Amino acid sequence: MAGSLNKVLLIGRLGADPEIKQMVNGKSVARLSLATSQSWKDKTTGEKKEKTEWHRIVVFNEGLVNVVQQYLKKGAQIYIEGQLSTRKWKDEKTGQDKYSTEILIQGYNSSLTMLGGSSQNNISSQDTNQNIESNNPANQNDLDDDIPF
Repeated sequence: MAGSLNKVLLIGRLGADPEIKQMVNGKSVARLSLATSQSWKDKTTGEKKEKTEWHRIVVFNEGLVNVVQQYLKKGAQIYIEGQLSTRKWKDEKTGQDKYSTEILIQGYNSSLTMLGGSSQNNISSQDTNQNIESNNPANQNDLDDDIPF
């Protein structure tokens, strides 16, 4: 394969207030629970059906974390661009290996746009010019918790 692309685009609503945590390196990280839904009419019954998918969004960029903390609350509609990432961690209670699939917002190929309201705010990772150290596995261990959200 000559090249590859890892890009996720989602529009959804927050299922809970953002969670802001401090990592061991002193930087902040934001975790979001984003719901995307699709609805359709059942052909046989005519009944309206809906399916909701939940996505874990992790924001490592300091500038975006500050925006998330200040402006986003449960129910807010957002558009995100990020990268899919699966990480392995050990459950402290059982000692079993667990896996978490997340959408990372970090680096220059990520953005978060707040939708709705009178003004739309588009903040991308490149706008903040921060040095991101989130590729270090030591930083990722701070996010260990039970799945789903």
